[in-house]
Amino acid sequence: MRREKESINQANYILNYRVHSYQRLVNVMERVVNTAPLSSGRWVGHPVLRLAVKQFFDGLFAGLAWLIADQLWIVTEWNIRRMFVWILIATAVGGLFQLTSQLYRLAGLRDALRLGMATLTLMGISCLLWLLSAPLQLSSEVAAIAFTASILTGLFWGTFRVSCRVWNDTPYRQLVTLSKSAEPTHRALVVGAGRAGALVMQELSRHPNLGYRVIGFIDDAPYKRGLRIEGIPILGDSASLPALVAKHAVTHAILAIPSASGPAIRKLNETFQKMNVQVKTVPGIFNLLGTQVWKPVIRDVSIDDVLRRDPVHLDHSALSQAVAASTVLITGAGGSIGSELARQVGAFKPKRVILLGRGENSLWKIQREFQALFPDQAFSLELMDIRNRADFREVFERYQPQIVLHAAAHKHVPFLEMHPLEAVQNNIFGTLNVVQAALDFGTRVLVNISTDKAVNPTNVLGASKRIAEHIILSASREAPPDSRFVSVRFGNVLGSRGSVVPTFREQIRRGGPITVTHPEMTRYFMTIPEASQLVLQAGLLGENGKVYVLDMGDPVKILDLASDMARFSGLEPGKDIEIQFVGLRPGEKLHEELFMDQERIFTRVHPKLFETDPQGVTPEQLAEGLKNFRKASELPPAQRQPEIVRILRQLV
Repeated sequence: MRREKESINQANYILNYRVHSYQRLVNVMERVVNTAPLSSGRWVGHPVLRLAVKQFFDGLFAGLAWLIADQLWIVTEWNIRRMFVWILIATAVGGLFQLTSQLYRLAGLRDALRLGMATLTLMGISCLLWLLSAPLQLSSEVAAIAFTASILTGLFWGTFRVSCRVWNDTPYRQLVTLSKSAEPTHRALVVGAGRAGALVMQELSRHPNLGYRVIGFIDDAPYKRGLRIEGIPILGDSASLPALVAKHAVTHAILAIPSASGPAIRKLNETFQKMNVQVKTVPGIFNLLGTQVWKPVIRDVSIDDVLRRDPVHLDHSALSQAVAASTVLITGAGGSIGSELARQVGAFKPKRVILLGRGENSLWKIQREFQALFPDQAFSLELMDIRNRADFREVFERYQPQIVLHAAAHKHVPFLEMHPLEAVQNNIFGTLNVVQAALDFGTRVLVNISTDKAVNPTNVLGASKRIAEHIILSASREAPPDSRFVSVRFGNVLGSRGSVVPTFREQIRRGGPITVTHPEMTRYFMTIPEASQLVLQAGLLGENGKVYVLDMGDPVKILDLASDMARFSGLEPGKDIEIQFVGLRPGEKLHEELFMDQERIFTRVHPKLFETDPQGVTPEQLAEGLKNFRKASELPPAQRQPEIVRILRQLV
């Protein structure tokens, strides 16, 4: 009995010792993982120490490769001296190709190419040893060992780096805590088996907390059928969607086609909605600023995606040359167009950007965003009204801007019908102040933002902007040589303040009704980035004294727009939410126009730009009209409004 107890105690001691030793080994491994490149940012040491750890591992693997090769060829006692010589050679080659300067957890194709070149170099050294074996008095086996060790060293180094990448993409804690209760709740199809689709799949794999499990890809390219992207199959094309959704119990679809047209997005969205599949998408290419890199930001499908247009291809080198080293002044910089112009201009690195506006909150917002986007860009804020002639000229005197982008204007049709004096003071005399300051202080480029409502105007807004175009044309005749004084005319921009899209969005949020003026009303729509990019192209690279019109595509029925927005919110028009027709407001047209028939001229500035030559107002008539507006502004309120409207009609 005593011997049995001693045996049991001895067995317990051995077991406890092994458990304790195993625990110590685990602790050591955890410290290595937390300080080695395997960790995703938890390094607590100095960068030099981090580099030393990487070199230690590379040397360790090189030594292991030599020992294995030595045993394969000689099967005798190890030659430690040769092993250390090989470690020095291998680490030197690794340093030559900067293998340890790579971030292992983000290793990619270029890193693999460098590793391959390093392995080939080691193989070349082994061949050199074979050629010099006689002069160096080396045994014939040394070259064979070195050749084998070079291959094994490359394999070990590559395996180590791949392991680091896999460890980062599938964190240790997630592997340990993985259970059936943690399985993804969304079974998703990725539509588009291109680079964007692959990036989306990788993003979802790295963030399992989002709850998506990618079942497969959908792509219409025949040569992609049956292939896999990182192990995920390409299941079929868009025609097979109903069968695939039913077979794989798909709950979500992600449209990873950033270059797809609006109609294509609309068709896919409608197809998935009929099958009760929630649809997400990624940003379109047209949303990029300057040289921004596209990122797979997954979000809900919006009306911007359905109306998505082809990306605008700008002459970036010419624009950069035109803007670089120039001071750029943007009026109305807090507005939708003005703030986007600021973002676009900032990408071309001007000398200074002056953001001028009269709304302090909107200026504060663009200031914060501009600082975040372009932290090294010099810029200034000017809180003022363009109607204040003296203060406005002081800004020109202080900064001497070479480029002026004039986006400040009143744009609300019904309001200006009730307050035509505001349209005259802001849109006409405000523009006149901009023009006179630009002429007096040597501005070489002046771009006036106009509107499609200036064509055959039926309201105060359109008439005032038409007169503003003529003010720019008149100034272009007085401008110095090589100057560009132009206007750019376009229609509605999606998401701009006062446009129909934010109004519909708010009405849907409140539960309806959605108010549409007329079932047949149409409007032209563009995205804010597209409009702003074309404004820069026309203004900076166009000809002096021109009015440019943006290619707005086909007009969109407002009723269809309202119905689409309701469906994107999961509501069926007429069933879940009501659409009411409220009739045309004062000054509104049923259909907008971009030019009069005799005005349209093609231009070589850009495929999406047209020229127009507004007719009807001579310089003498313009000067007389401005004089009459000043007199009318001093009349009593009861007489002022009808007199201003009469002068507008007379001029336009």
